[in-house]
Amino acid sequence: MTATPEPAQADPSGSPGNGIVRLLQSFSYGDPEQVLTMEGLLQGLGHTAFGMFLFVSILPGFIPIPGAGGMVSGPLVVLIGLQLLVGLRKPWVPGFVGGRGPRRRTMVRFCNRITPWIARLEHLVRPRLQVLTGNRVANAFTGVLLVALGILLALPLPMTNYLFAGVLLLFALALMERDGALLLALWLASAAGLVAMGVLSEQLAEMVGQWLGKLS
Repeated sequence: MTATPEPAQADPSGSPGNGIVRLLQSFSYGDPEQVLTMEGLLQGLGHTAFGMFLFVSILPGFIPIPGAGGMVSGPLVVLIGLQLLVGLRKPWVPGFVGGRGPRRRTMVRFCNRITPWIARLEHLVRPRLQVLTGNRVANAFTGVLLVALGILLALPLPMTNYLFAGVLLLFALALMERDGALLLALWLASAAGLVAMGVLSEQLAEMVGQWLGKLS
């Protein structure tokens, strides 16, 4: 099936507050075998393009096999984070990525799985504190966290795919809806989680070292 750059009838205005559920439902219209290319999905989205880029990039991360989906999603998330970190105003998509994407039926299947959950969250996710979603310093901090989460997602850590992909999905929603309040909450939760993982990893390394020392 030939890929097409046309998005799935998503609202091209890129304006916040259009309704995430309506956006997800719009993907169901069209040929199920049509390839929704990354370039087509991001076309004309404006300020919400980074959110959509992140949303599509994390789809493989929900594959419940350690390392399988993360090896695809992780590097893409890192790429998005680096672009926010250096202050790009719109996503740069490499050619080998821009011409690829999920088939519509795959996108619809994923959207159908998360739509009930998103519908419950939709009244909470709305444009707020938009200075945090358009400020270069704020974007840079978001970028740092995305780089860290992308690296963790790419690692074959057991039972972590859904955890990291779920957090990144919330980041995508915050960027698409320009919800600075949700973004702020994600900053705090992600930073605390990364610090905690670092402390636990250091303690685990020390315990392993002590155990190996007793064996020698």
